[in-house]
Amino acid sequence: MTDFDLIVIGSGPGGYVAAIRGAQLGMKTAIVERESLGGICLNWGCIPTKALLRSAEVLHLAKTAKSFGLKVDKADFDLEAVVKRSRGVAAQLSGGIKHLMKKNKITVLMGTARLEKGSPAPKVIIKDEKGKDTSYTANNVLLATGARARAIPQVGLEPDGKLVWTYREAMVPDVTPKRLLVIGSGAIGIEFASFYNELGSDVTVVEAVDRILPAEDEEISKLARKDFEKQGLTIHTGAQVKGLNKTKTKVKATISIDGKDQVEEFDRVILAIGIVGNVENLGLEELGVKVDRTHVVVDGFGRTGVPGLYAIGDLTGGPWLAHKASHEGVICVEAMNGNTKDAHPFDPWNVPGCTYSHPQVASVGLTEAQAKETGKKLKIGKFPFIGNGKAIALGAGDGLVKTIFDAETGELLGAHMIGAEVTELIQGYVIAREGELTEQDLMHTIFPHPTLSEMMHEAVLASEGRELHM
Repeated sequence: MTDFDLIVIGSGPGGYVAAIRGAQLGMKTAIVERESLGGICLNWGCIPTKALLRSAEVLHLAKTAKSFGLKVDKADFDLEAVVKRSRGVAAQLSGGIKHLMKKNKITVLMGTARLEKGSPAPKVIIKDEKGKDTSYTANNVLLATGARARAIPQVGLEPDGKLVWTYREAMVPDVTPKRLLVIGSGAIGIEFASFYNELGSDVTVVEAVDRILPAEDEEISKLARKDFEKQGLTIHTGAQVKGLNKTKTKVKATISIDGKDQVEEFDRVILAIGIVGNVENLGLEELGVKVDRTHVVVDGFGRTGVPGLYAIGDLTGGPWLAHKASHEGVICVEAMNGNTKDAHPFDPWNVPGCTYSHPQVASVGLTEAQAKETGKKLKIGKFPFIGNGKAIALGAGDGLVKTIFDAETGELLGAHMIGAEVTELIQGYVIAREGELTEQDLMHTIFPHPTLSEMMHEAVLASEGRELHM
């Protein structure tokens, strides 16, 4: 007889959601965590960064209060208080996860886990803070160990916790850097660039490919760059940081731009050059688990090919998003429990992506370039924020909503947005894709007035040249 029906290793948004779903299905469940409940997302990722960005947003509004007819004396910030608020938000939510574990009668095992061969699933050995090993057995083991920031030590692109930061150090800064270098322009890099720019740092972003936010639609990327540069960011694309040389207080970066090397000095550097899966010291090699470029290879239900062993989230590859991990966790647990009616293979094309910079960026499905590669005849609709009454009232007239449809079937292939609150709007298009709604279905849907969501309707109408307010 096994100790548990399910042991989940890692308590991030993938792990803790999977554990809750397992408990809901009547499985005797345990979860293993080596640091803090909630994992990176709640403690050092999604949640605390959004708290920081909210402070930056309020500061921006205070700076621009005059345009709203308001009088605000010199808008300023207290860095220590901003960080303290962010950490408080993270602590509150981590405590909430502890409550959820107790509510669902999930056993929490604190320590570091490794796996050994066993049946019907690998045995889980947990080393506690005192170094004591305890062995547990389960019918199913689910890996949700996440990932960490990528480093390239050969050229000095590795964090030191002082001058060269990862997202962790960037969230608890001791100073506001006068000059900041952000290496990488994905969502993490751009969010920190946006945050520190609002605090007054002179920010330079270096991206190796030919545009920022390279996972987004090219038109959206171009609009984002234009807006960021208007705000004062310096952006180099098709460029490379070839090395970092540190003094006691500064970092000298050798940056290759258009094939020419130049050296610039910065107070701090943020590494945002991708992530690597936490696959080490788990015993995966001995078990025969297939690992591809630091990510565990799984099928659409999280199965690793080793009996009783599953994996989800950042550990299994992109898109590296908390909500993707949570969704995978539910699918995986329902499948292992035999709930084939509701379980369905994971579909990455229905995962929305959100960047919480200023302006925000959000998307789901295929970009225009990807849609063209399918060979389908397309209908593309666009609607600018400047044509929306609510956006103008908010003082947020810069932005765009873009839709891409299959001209023959009316299928929504992709949707892309940039502007105020688009991270909240994108879910409407996600529901449309999941529910297989057509262009006509969306055209016949009533959107409330005055709202930003009306632009979603107008962008659909525009795909047939029927937009009403432009």
